[in-house]
Amino acid sequence: MRSDSGQAMVETALTLPMVVFLMLGTLQLFLVTQGRILAQLAAYRATRVASTNQGSCKRMLDAALVTVMPAVDPFLGRPGASPGAKLAAAYAKRRNNRYADAVSDGGAAVTYSGAVVWIDRTFVGFGFDQPGELLRLESRLVFWFPMRIPFANWVLARMYLAHAGLESYTAQNPLMMTQKANWGAAGGTNANLDASIRAELQARVARGEYVFPIHTTFTMRMMTPLAAGGGSSACQ
Repeated sequence: MRSDSGQAMVETALTLPMVVFLMLGTLQLFLVTQGRILAQLAAYRATRVASTNQGSCKRMLDAALVTVMPAVDPFLGRPGASPGAKLAAAYAKRRNNRYADAVSDGGAAVTYSGAVVWIDRTFVGFGFDQPGELLRLESRLVFWFPMRIPFANWVLARMYLAHAGLESYTAQNPLMMTQKANWGAAGGTNANLDASIRAELQARVARGEYVFPIHTTFTMRMMTPLAAGGGSSACQ
């Protein structure tokens, strides 16, 4: 009986990290799915507002930030003001398109300070006073979704870096404490990540900012003439 009890304790100790990760990881993946849906909506709204406002970068960023705010800051669960007032307060903290959050992950607080969204624009076609194909706006949005579920965020970040071919991880396996991890970057693929995203992702993870780059696109015909000097590609 005593040996059986000891065996059960050992088995529990070996499997507990995996069980905890499955629960927390599932929750984190549900939140990433929510972030992806909001990113798709943000790309649409940003493109729509630019189409009707002469391609304004500022309006694009504002529209995108307000749309993804529920995934950035769970403001609706707070007591007090109306939902609109809570949204305005959450947006006001990040209106310069920078995170302003101190997150504690079982240790010292980490300040998330990077950009919330990146937007790249391409204008294709001709202006309203020129013959030919009508001018359209092609937008690409990258939402730096914050992963804030303790333990799951660290593990998923390391897994993603290895899967994307960015960084290997061969230290203690957090899911099986009796083994060394073998999450190699050599066999990964980074075909869907351009150089700027790869560099930004590695830099943020190195700072302890666990984010997942969700990128999506949307295209719409311009409904107003493009403003003078408004053809720059990046809105950040």
